[in-house]
Amino acid sequence: MNKHYLQSQIKSSGTAYLLWFFFGFHYAYLGKWGIQILYWITFGGLGIWAIIDLFTLSGRVASHNALIFQQIDTIDRKERDAEQARNMAMILAAKGN
Repeated sequence: MNKHYLQSQIKSSGTAYLLWFFFGFHYAYLGKWGIQILYWITFGGLGIWAIIDLFTLSGRVASHNALIFQQIDTIDRKERDAEQARNMAMILAAKGN
């Protein structure tokens, strides 16, 4: 996956709370459409689910972002390893001459 695409998928807690407060659209913002539709059908669990989300939403955003940061770190590690292998190959080629 492209590192720039992953960086564009990082979410903001502030935006998530605004979407929760004004539209009840916070699960869709995090890419969880199934839960979002269920949230709308039950009117936010008749308000109980909405209150629970008030306290758990920042943790959900942090979990979402942690997965993305982990994927970005994996890509960075692979890029560093590939660059190091290229540099070693150039050094060995230069020593061979």
